[in-house]
Amino acid sequence: MANVRLKFYGNGESENHSLECYPNFRDEIFININMEDSGLPEAWICLDIPTAIKLSKVLRQSINEVKKPII
Repeated sequence: MANVRLKFYGNGESENHSLECYPNFRDEIFININMEDSGLPEAWICLDIPTAIKLSKVLRQSINEVKKPII
């Protein structure tokens, strides 16, 4: 796998929140959520490849639903 880490930052009220994802040494996808200023501890999860693919599909579906015009 590529040696890449992606870090996404929140916007608005969640500017100090971040989500980081990268492949770990066991060929799983490691996802870390850091709420920084909220006082909450970091949360993380490791997903196997099939589960990560399912997550990406569900995320795309949710994005498409949000983008639909309200009639």
